[in-house]
Amino acid sequence: MKKLLTAGLFAALFSLPALAALDAGDVAPEFRTQASLAGKAFDFSLKDALKKGPVVVYFYPSAYTNGCNIQAHTFAENIDKFAAAGASIVGVSLDSIARLNKFSADPDYCAGKLVVASDASGKIAKSYALTVRDAVAGRKDSKGEDLDHGFAERTTFIVTPDGKIAATIGGVTPTANVEQALAVVQGLATKK
Repeated sequence: MKKLLTAGLFAALFSLPALAALDAGDVAPEFRTQASLAGKAFDFSLKDALKKGPVVVYFYPSAYTNGCNIQAHTFAENIDKFAAAGASIVGVSLDSIARLNKFSADPDYCAGKLVVASDASGKIAKSYALTVRDAVAGRKDSKGEDLDHGFAERTTFIVTPDGKIAATIGGVTPTANVEQALAVVQGLATKK
């Protein structure tokens, strides 16, 4: 019973709505960081990515945790639909780049299709006015490994090429988060 209660508390904690997050119309803070695609690290710049079209910047608590696994997999499954709408996607977490190299290449999650970026200090998440929580002692991921880093709240921002936030999505399930992000970018594509 205690394990069930603890699991429920963690689930509630990671699905809380974004109360103070930046909102539509706000300027999205520029960031540069190490990211990974298909297991290969590279330098990611939001400014550079926006030159190609809208960017879905989604913050998630941690690679290899239940909701995050579902969200990454759902984004990867729908990557072609986002690309057809002219949008790219970057997931941001407080995971190390080494951990993200594994996650980005994992065929069950990012499947080599989804860019994930490291915000090990939480600085990027905080610049988007997201809550960053400290690591929880003894918490393990879905592979049984210790989670030794903090967690940003699950919130997605759709950023337009002018650097403004078109929409902020939080407080929904990981799958609904992806579905809502796709609807926003498809709406932006039809407005062109």
